[in-house]
Amino acid sequence: MGSAGLARLHGLFATYKPPGLKWEHLRNTVEMQLLKGLNAGKPPAPEQRVRFLLGRVEDSKEKELTLTATSVPALTNHPLVHGPKFTSLKVGVGHRLDALSSGVLVLGVGHGCRLLSDMYDAHLTKDYTLRGILGRATEDFCENGRLLEKTTYDHVTREKLDRILAMIQGSHQKALVMYSNLDLKTHEAYEMAVRGLIRPMNKSPMLITGIRCLHFAPPEFLLEVQCMHETQKQLRRLVHEIGLELKTTAVCSQVRRTRDSFFTLDDALLRTQWHLHSIQDAIQAAAPRVAAELKSLRPVLGSQQLPDTGQPWDSARPNSTWKLESYEGQ
Repeated sequence: MGSAGLARLHGLFATYKPPGLKWEHLRNTVEMQLLKGLNAGKPPAPEQRVRFLLGRVEDSKEKELTLTATSVPALTNHPLVHGPKFTSLKVGVGHRLDALSSGVLVLGVGHGCRLLSDMYDAHLTKDYTLRGILGRATEDFCENGRLLEKTTYDHVTREKLDRILAMIQGSHQKALVMYSNLDLKTHEAYEMAVRGLIRPMNKSPMLITGIRCLHFAPPEFLLEVQCMHETQKQLRRLVHEIGLELKTTAVCSQVRRTRDSFFTLDDALLRTQWHLHSIQDAIQAAAPRVAAELKSLRPVLGSQQLPDTGQPWDSARPNSTWKLESYEGQ
C-alpha cells in the first residue's frame, strides 16, 4: 500500500463509539489499524548491488582462489532490518465523548486535523438521544450511580413533560440570540435567522436549539436534544433537572450522539470497519460534502467570528451546567 495509500487518508471520517470505551482507546486502535494496513503491502524488490566474492577457480588442481563479480540484494531497506516504514500517524479527535456515552465520534487524519479546527470554529450543533428513568436520583445523574432518593412519578404525564421541554427550548432560544452578538434589526441577522445560522461564535454555556420527547412510557422516556457547547455530564444533569421540574426525580440511563455537525449515524464506521480500506473509502466519500459545508459557512464565520479565546477543541465546559431559570428574564 505504502505512500499511495497514505495519500488517500487525508480528511475526516466518523466512527461509532460504543459505550464503555474511552475515546483515547478508540483513537489509538484506529491509528494502529491504519499503520498495520499501510505496512501490510508487499515491499518493493530490493536494489541489486555488485559484490566481489572470493571463490575457487573451476577445474583448478591447485585450489586457486579468485574474486568473482556477483549481483546481490541490498538489505539496508528490508523491513526486517530497518523496521516498518510507517510508525506513526497524525490522528485528531473531534468533539469527544466520555466513556459512558456512545455514538458519532469524528476523527481527522493528516491534513484533516485542520478541518477539525474549521468545524470547531463554525460552532455547529450536535444531536443526542437521552434515555431517562423517573423516580430515582443518583449522585452523578447516571442510572448506576450512588442512589440518593426514590420518588413517586404517577402524576407525571406526557403533556406536563412536553410543557417543560417547550419552556427549556424557549429560554435557550433567547440565550442563543444573546450570545450570538447580532443586531436582530439588521437584514444580515434576519437572513441568518431564516437559514438557521444564528449561533454563538465564542465561549458560551451549553445551548439547546431543539428538544422533544420521542417516547414516553413511565418510568422511562426518550428525548431528542439538539445542542452545542455541551458535555455529556451536562446532558445527564439536564435529565435530572427535568425530573425536578416535574416534581419528581429522574436519572439518565443512556447518552447517544446521533449527529455531529454534518456527520450522522449513517456515516459512522462500526468497530469491525476500523481498518485501512474502509477508512479510506469513508474519507473519500465524505470529502466533497465536508468541503461544500465548510465553504457555505465561511461567510457566516467572517461576519460573526469573534477573537479566539485560546480554548482547546473540547466540549468540556465545567461551568456551563444547565439551569431552567438560567436565561429567564434576559
